[in-house]
Amino acid sequence: MATSASVSELRAAPSLLSYLSTANHHPRRRIHTAATTSQYPLSSSSSPKLVPLHSAASKSKSKSSIISFPPLRCRASNTITDVDDFAAQVQAGQHRLLKVPTSNIRNFCIIAHIDHGKSTLADKLLQVTGTVEKREMKDQFLDNMDLERERGITIKLQAARMRYVFQNEPYCLNLIDTPGHVDFSYEVSRSLAACEGALLVVDASQVLNKIDLPGAEPDRVVKEIEEVVGLDCSNAILCSAKEGIGIRDILDSIVQRVPPPSDTMERPLRALIFDSYYDPYRGVIVYFRVIDGTIRKGDRIYFMASEKDYFADEVGVLSPNQLQVAELFAGEVGYLSASIRSVADARVGDTITHYGRRAEDSLPGYEEATPMVFCGLFPVEADQFPELRDALEKLQLNDAALKFEPETSSAMGFGFRCGFLGLLHMEIVQERLEREYNLSLITTAPSVVYRVNCVNGDIVECSNPSVLPEPGQRRSIEEPVVKIEMLTPKDYIGPLMELSQDRRGEFKEMKFITENRASLTYELPLAEMVGDFFDQLKSRSKGYASMEYTFLGYKESELIKLDIRINGDQVEPLATIVHKDKAYAVGRALTQKLKELIPRQMFKVPIQACIGAKVIASESLSAIRKDVLAKCYGGDISRKKKLLKKQAEGKKRMKAIGKVDVPQEAFMAVLKLEKEVL
Repeated sequence: MATSASVSELRAAPSLLSYLSTANHHPRRRIHTAATTSQYPLSSSSSPKLVPLHSAASKSKSKSSIISFPPLRCRASNTITDVDDFAAQVQAGQHRLLKVPTSNIRNFCIIAHIDHGKSTLADKLLQVTGTVEKREMKDQFLDNMDLERERGITIKLQAARMRYVFQNEPYCLNLIDTPGHVDFSYEVSRSLAACEGALLVVDASQVLNKIDLPGAEPDRVVKEIEEVVGLDCSNAILCSAKEGIGIRDILDSIVQRVPPPSDTMERPLRALIFDSYYDPYRGVIVYFRVIDGTIRKGDRIYFMASEKDYFADEVGVLSPNQLQVAELFAGEVGYLSASIRSVADARVGDTITHYGRRAEDSLPGYEEATPMVFCGLFPVEADQFPELRDALEKLQLNDAALKFEPETSSAMGFGFRCGFLGLLHMEIVQERLEREYNLSLITTAPSVVYRVNCVNGDIVECSNPSVLPEPGQRRSIEEPVVKIEMLTPKDYIGPLMELSQDRRGEFKEMKFITENRASLTYELPLAEMVGDFFDQLKSRSKGYASMEYTFLGYKESELIKLDIRINGDQVEPLATIVHKDKAYAVGRALTQKLKELIPRQMFKVPIQACIGAKVIASESLSAIRKDVLAKCYGGDISRKKKLLKKQAEGKKRMKAIGKVDVPQEAFMAVLKLEKEVL
């Protein structure tokens, strides 16, 4: 799917409806679309086209002169000042549950990178169409999680049904607002399938957003889009979602250029589940798009993948709150409640059909998300393990990109090894588990999946150092490698090249896109990116650089397992897989931190970082000693030596049978340190 196409892919096949792209090229530049709906699946004769939605805001260091370019015009009447027209749209919005012909349905989604104005645009569309009254309106209206508002990002896709009157004819517009961060790209792919079934996008005018900002340079941005991406911007629409400029042109363009879904109401029911969540009172609530047929309240429905059947207790639309309706037909988007108590019975990507009149074939569904980052999740209290398992199952219903499997640790007990799409995804999942399910969790250091080539010819995939085969059993270790492209002003080329080389990057290409902006291409181990690489990139470029990366495959590397031993005992949860050149620095940092955190014992405790049997870094925790010489106020030295020897023998016996308990706080602090140094 074209949700993350590179620049070269864009030149070859421009294929999305409305995408946002700021002039400062935000991190991991993606193709950003407001994709449209059509027949499902996509016919071979269909020709995908594109409607980009860009931000004209510039973050350039210096004010460059305006590049001569054909002027872009926006109708003055398009600013929302016509009171009578606005009132008419508001009145029409109150009748959004009324049915319209299939030919008057338009399904689309807004897809763009973070901070491109997606949520602001969605808010303005809801307001202009009268879907949400002014007194109820608030920023990020569709973002219903506190976490989304606190961070200012969209985490979950949200659907809304709008009614828009164009040339005195009512239209039903089904909107899906999507996350912008690359870690939530799986949400985007589900949105495209919900709008499309298969990705078909229409040709429409491009839109430049944020033209109201003082630093907006639409002419320069348009020229960059044409030169870099290769799109014709001669008919671009100027837009400011914040000020309401260009909103009517966008709505008119959706009605005129987005094709309606096919009228397949007479076929057997087939509906695609694109999202779901668990309600403690109503069970699993399913969000779906009807591809074929009709579904009514009270129908006996059948889930084709799970092979379970239920009665539809409630059918409705999202506008944006849940509103009940009598039926939904082909092309419409809605929700379903059927008292589904098992989260496994209604998974994302499943096909809903009628129990009595089943469809012959299920819909293709979605490709499984491939986790890129792994970590362990353990409850602080051991008796919370069942609650953690139930919480992960319910959260996976709402976040299909989350993967997990049971894991045990000698230090932290029972937990789960979880896979995520990225570091932000990992942080969000942890916070949601703690907030929504009242769990206290410990998160281990993030890692990637390594591929181990064994001497017997087997290939073992390993994301946890504890399951890494012994040195005598492995021939080599391969690590995932990505191709990273950094876009930066020319002033920061040097610092970014230094950063990439420090992270074991291999230089591939440098080229100037424009006079003042360059593109750097490196091959980089993925393990070097799951830490603070992005933060360092922003810091060294003062926020002006951005990046995108694509997975290339696996490459053999000099990787070793770094073990931590405390009093001679190996502490498995603190083991890490690191590159040979970084082993000493990581080992030294870990041993020093543990020395600060472990309480002193009655005997001397050595803390060692080891590669196999070789100790590469060591610290010692001095013993708590009783002053046995206090009573020796005088006399021969042999008496003092005798007392000290007796004490030493006692310490030796104590060390032989003694056990060092590493406190939970020490594990948490060391795991945090591992995230910083790896």
